[in-house]
Amino acid sequence: MPADGGKTAFGKLTVLMVTAFIDMLGLLMILPLLPFYAENLGAGGFVVGLLVSSFSVAQLLSAPLWGRFSDRYGRRPALMVGLGASAVAYVVFAYADSLWLLFLSRIVQGAGGGTVSVIQAYVADATRPEDRAKSLGWLSAATNAGVALGPVIGSWVQHWSPHTPGLVAAALCVVNMAFARKYLNEIRKPGGLAADGSKPVRRSSREAVFRVISHPNEPASRLILIYAIAIGAFQGTTAILALFLGWRFGVTADTIGYFFMYIGVLSVVVRALILGRLVDRVGEPRLSRIGVVFLAIGLTGVSLSHDYVTLALAVGMLPLGTAFTFPCVTAMLSRVVSSTERGLYMGVQQTYGGITRVAFPVILGAAYDSLGQPTPFLISAVLVLATLAMGRDLEQYAPRMIRPEKPTAS
Repeated sequence: MPADGGKTAFGKLTVLMVTAFIDMLGLLMILPLLPFYAENLGAGGFVVGLLVSSFSVAQLLSAPLWGRFSDRYGRRPALMVGLGASAVAYVVFAYADSLWLLFLSRIVQGAGGGTVSVIQAYVADATRPEDRAKSLGWLSAATNAGVALGPVIGSWVQHWSPHTPGLVAAALCVVNMAFARKYLNEIRKPGGLAADGSKPVRRSSREAVFRVISHPNEPASRLILIYAIAIGAFQGTTAILALFLGWRFGVTADTIGYFFMYIGVLSVVVRALILGRLVDRVGEPRLSRIGVVFLAIGLTGVSLSHDYVTLALAVGMLPLGTAFTFPCVTAMLSRVVSSTERGLYMGVQQTYGGITRVAFPVILGAAYDSLGQPTPFLISAVLVLATLAMGRDLEQYAPRMIRPEKPTAS
């Protein structure tokens, strides 16, 4: 555990939140425009799907490598490489005049985009174990703010020139690199002992990835699988949510943005204002299980809703479920692995999450076409509920931290 005081840790968290916000802002400026750019170059829906998936495929292959790199050489160098790769990718995107250049842009960004796992490891290094879920919640609130603002800014600047969104996103990356270089200090000694005095473990990225499957009962493996299944179910159903809402409620391209804005605003509010208090009150293991139940209820509720009131209630359960599940699971993962492997396992978590983010939209989309429109949400709810068995006894590995009460004046 770092020896920094609370104010120092909060300052580092603030810098990381700004870094994550700018990173996500640039990404979401580009992502909504990608299908239109691809369509102008002659792509159909299948090719657009491949473009979206190519980023996740490259990221899931590279995330453990960047995690191990950050464990060995430090968090800041890995973060700078990831931001630099994104800057290059955005410039390629800005001037792409063929589909293969668009694919190159996505692959370069994905292969160098281990920023999520590196920033999560940075947060885990900078905060006390009992504060990690709250800190990761604040971090994800910052990224959700970037998700909410990025598409709007991208739509504005693309009216200036088709090159502008990519160039602005690249400029944001350069600014982010300068900001991180100035204000982010390395927390742990690269290649040396961890903060708890343990010796570095030389487990390879491949070994760590396959260990999740070969040793599924280990707490780290179970936490990674819970994360992967839950985020795959959420992302997979989000991918077809617009189709479902259009089929049942007549929602169009002009109105679908309001639903995602609703989810995004709730996500920011819950993660920034509610998550920390609940972690202190009930602990990470129990709150993660509550989140899983909320997510399953929301998915089921969406499939059964037939009016806007029940739909709003059901959709509102989704950000509650994800806000309670993902930060808590990631915080617990940081506690059950050695600090010398923290970056590696954060990367492995992103790898498995990347696999499900690629696979679930395809599987659930096929279910939507062949088994009926509500079916994907029900399948996802069942899979999410099944993860409760994996989190049954996590209290023994990540016990609730009881904060000492402040003495009162007599």
